[in-house]
Amino acid sequence: MMRKRTMVLVLAIMMCTGMFFAQSSMAADPIVIGVPTSTGFLEGKEALKAVNMAVNEINAQGGVDVNGTKRLFAVESADIRDAAPGVPVPEALLGLEKIILSKKPAALIVGPFRSEALMAGMDIIAKYKVPLLGTIAMSPGSEAKIKKDPEKYKYVFRTCLNAVHLVKYLAGTMALLNEEFGFNKVYVLHQDVAWARATAGFVKKMYFDKAGWDVLEVEAFPTGTSDFSSSLMKARAKGAQIIMPIFDMPQSGTLVKQWNAMKVPAVLAGFISPLAGSEAWKTFDGKIAGAMNTIFELGSAMPSDMYAPSRTFYDAYKKTYGKEIQAGHGPAPAYESVYILKEAIERAKSVDSDAIVAELEKTDRMGVMGRVKYDEGHQAIYGFDPKEACVATVFQWTEDGKRTIVFPASIAEGKIKLPAGLKPAK
Repeated sequence: MMRKRTMVLVLAIMMCTGMFFAQSSMAADPIVIGVPTSTGFLEGKEALKAVNMAVNEINAQGGVDVNGTKRLFAVESADIRDAAPGVPVPEALLGLEKIILSKKPAALIVGPFRSEALMAGMDIIAKYKVPLLGTIAMSPGSEAKIKKDPEKYKYVFRTCLNAVHLVKYLAGTMALLNEEFGFNKVYVLHQDVAWARATAGFVKKMYFDKAGWDVLEVEAFPTGTSDFSSSLMKARAKGAQIIMPIFDMPQSGTLVKQWNAMKVPAVLAGFISPLAGSEAWKTFDGKIAGAMNTIFELGSAMPSDMYAPSRTFYDAYKKTYGKEIQAGHGPAPAYESVYILKEAIERAKSVDSDAIVAELEKTDRMGVMGRVKYDEGHQAIYGFDPKEACVATVFQWTEDGKRTIVFPASIAEGKIKLPAGLKPAK
């Protein structure tokens, strides 16, 4: 009898031990996040770092609770090079498909850099039914495809700013310049890529034309252009009061240097990627005072002390990597997307893609950029108050190398100051 009891006890222990190891094995099986983007470019590089930071934070707290089982996140990245000049979209799509097939991700974060690659890649994402939380590509064309065929394209979400919301910020900035100084003569320069073309076109159609502005010219520049002097001369000759640039290429920093060197008496206000971060002052030898720039998502390149989560994220990134975020687009929504994905998986109690998508659509959280909710086109909603929506921000470089937020009013720190030689029109 004693021997029988001992065997029963041994069997029970073995069963419990087996269950323990089975559960441990499940816990050790990671949930893979794929990050396919242009990692050789600032926005892609820092967005990937932000993803890794969020993943490390979540894993340090035990990981993701999937229906009672804790599982860790694992990041697999791929440089699909879609932002590099001369790289055709089909080549980038090969990289997108490869990471899906080889790494079997439960979801993708960041995604294509160029909207051209995103638009074409939506069919690949639909084919393999992998949720994407995009944080760089901006063309609203993806939302139109989702609305037209929501069942096929429901896997695509965008947490970053899109071109339509950017237009609201650029128009808001222009309206502020008109209100404060009476300016209404603008010269537009933009990169010849989908998101920038769309942005320039929408600002002209939705604001400048309706408000009766004098649009002196709209010029497009191929990616890689590094000399803007002739356009600046034309802007001066035509009496531009505002020059609105829309660029994300590294070479666009030359525009700022030439604007300063030529002392063009016009406010430079728009978006130039290299102008966004704190290091731009040193990069351009302090010759950017007066220039205004847009940070696409609060926390990317610049936080606001008036909204604590943005400051917490920004400071944590600096502590983690020993350097402040320099990209004005991508990092904050990339970080936020990891937490959005975690919460969606936990609500779904599953890593099934359709279940995740259903929960992503219900997202409503106070995040790094403000309150995060997606609209019917799966675009995160951006507004002017972080308590109600995600926010972007517009700042101006000061004479002492600081950045002062001037728009929107909910987080503004100061007023716009005109560059030397430019007087108010009213």
